[in-house]
Formats: sequence, structure tokens, C-alpha cells
Amino acid sequence: MFQTVAIIGLGLIGGSIARKIKEKHPETRILAWDRNQSSLEEAQSDGMIDVCLSGIGAPLREADLILLCIPVTMIAEGLKQLRPYLGASAIVSDVGSTKASVHRAVRECGLEESFIGGHPMAGSERTGYMNSRANLLENAYYILTPTGKNRLGDTEKMVRFAQELAAIPLVLQPEEHDYAVAAISHVPHLVASSLVNLVADADSEDQVMKKIAAGGFKDITRIASSSPVMWEQICMENKENILPLLRGTIDLLTRMADRIEAGDADYVHESFVRSGAYRSQISDRGSRTGNPEYALFCDIPDRPGAIAIIASILSFEGISIKNVGINHNRELQEGALKIEFHDPASCQKAGEVLKAHHFPVYRKKP
Repeated sequence: MFQTVAIIGLGLIGGSIARKIKEKHPETRILAWDRNQSSLEEAQSDGMIDVCLSGIGAPLREADLILLCIPVTMIAEGLKQLRPYLGASAIVSDVGSTKASVHRAVRECGLEESFIGGHPMAGSERTGYMNSRANLLENAYYILTPTGKNRLGDTEKMVRFAQELAAIPLVLQPEEHDYAVAAISHVPHLVASSLVNLVADADSEDQVMKKIAAGGFKDITRIASSSPVMWEQICMENKENILPLLRGTIDLLTRMADRIEAGDADYVHESFVRSGAYRSQISDRGSRTGNPEYALFCDIPDRPGAIAIIASILSFEGISIKNVGINHNRELQEGALKIEFHDPASCQKAGEVLKAHHFPVYRKKP
């Protein structure tokens, strides 16, 4: 682990990295800056940072690693500002979700030896330091994009750094990264947002669609709740990769509409077979945008105190519940009550305990 780490931007990602560093290596010195002074004060009070920076300046010369945890649109300016204060052996990285534009800025600043791009593929609908947590990056892919001109051993240092954060390091070329995330993240966000807007526009005055949208629809459109500002920036920064993939999506939907209109049942069937086969090969490991969901479903009698009985049983066994909700739309998932847990061991134990008390239990479907 690096002896001194500087974090520029102490929001959700920067704050979570600071928490994990202090959890694993409390002796590591952390310098931090954020435009929100209260976040810095809170982090220092928590013991997560050692020095509150007033901005990008001379104290950065002490850092072995400088992390730019700021919006992609601000990174070019951040690189220019920190260049005079960069130590001879320091590594500079970022956490932006697009990489090609960042690497262009790195070349313009002459920082190719020092810079290794980074993209921890984790996040949350909730933002800011107050929502940061040490396990945010746990089992999430942490993509690293070296410049090709880095000092010997620096990439390996960043790989070990990602592993120390309990993430899964993956080294890619910047262009390869941007095309891949356009396909598996950026276009899906656009499709989810468009689908929600389609339903909103098509809904009746009494909002029947909104009432029955829980379940499958809400699951596949969850990402539509993400930050509008962030996704506006991503779409503009990575449009050269997003546009051909988005147009490809439109072509596939147009073809599907044409085949349904023509009554081509074989095409529709084969499309679902093909997509189902590919999806079943996708691992859950590292594919999340937040913490993995550890949940089970169970049927309970519709009578007063039924949920309290479930909670009491699990409490007696020392099992902590993260969240409880009613599964109103059960076309895709059996079980009226959804119970979420903090970890897989608790979820597994809860299932065994509830079955022992004769509650029908169903695992979350993939």
C-alpha cells in the first residue's frame, strides 16, 4: 500500500476508497480535498483522512498516489493544476467512467509516465461522502488503463492497490474500455431511461402502469434513477462509442417489430433463446454498480403480526435484516415478502431458519 495517498474529490467513490484504506492500513496518511468543506470536516472527524487540503498545491508533493475522484469533464484541468506539484515517483490516477478523453489530456500535459487511468465499476444512486462505505468496491471490477509509457512496476502497484480495496483489477487499453462500457453500461442506461419515459407517456390518467410496474419492470429500469448530470456528461464524453451501439439497438428493436408484425414466431423464439443462453454465462462477480443484493422471498399469511413473526425468528437467531418489502408483482419471482440481508452467509442462514419454521422460501432468481 502507498504511504501517502491524496484524494481530490471526497464524494462517494473517493470517500469509500479512503474508508477502505484506513480499514486495511490505518497507518497510511490520507490527504484530501473536496469543494464541500463539511465533507472534509466529517471525514477528518471520522478519522478517514489526516489532512484537509485547501486545494491543489504544494502538499501534493508528499503523495505517492494522487487520485482524481472528480467528474471526467474536470480531469483535464485537474491534471494541469497538479503537474507542478507531482513528486518524482508519484502515480496519478482517476476514477472516471470514460478513459479515451482523459488519456488525451494526459498526453497534452506530458504525464504519460506518471498516469494510470482507473475506473472502479461500483457506485450507488446515493452520492456524497455521507453515503460512502468501506465495502463499496468489494468484488467490483477495477479497470486500469496504463498509457504504455509508464515506469516499470507502476501498473503492478495499481493492480495491488485495487486488490487491497477488495476489488478485481482488470488492465485494458483506454479505447477498449470505452467501447466495452458503452455496450454494457452506457447504452443500457439510455435504454432504461427511454423505457421509463415510454411508460410514463403511455400511462393512463389513473396511472395503472405505475401501480403494476413493481417487479420485473422496476428491476430492469433501476439504473434509470442514476444522476442526470453524470449521465449527460458520459453521453457527451463517450458518444463515438455510444452512437453505433445505440443505433445497433434501434436496428434490433426495429427488426423485432417487423418480425412480430410478420408473425415470425421462430425469430422471436430464437431471439429469446440466444439472449437467454448468453446471459446465463454472465457471472455476477464484479458486475454490480453497488453492493450485491443478498435477498430471499417467502410466503407469509395475510394477517396482523405476520412480518413481526418473521423478524422475531431471525432476530432470535442473530440474523440482521437489511430491508423488507412486499413483492406485489410476482410474475417473475415467487414469494410475497422480500427480505434483504447484508451478506450471503446471513441470507443462507435465514433461508434455513425460515424453512425450519415451515415458511416457503424462494431464492432470488438470476
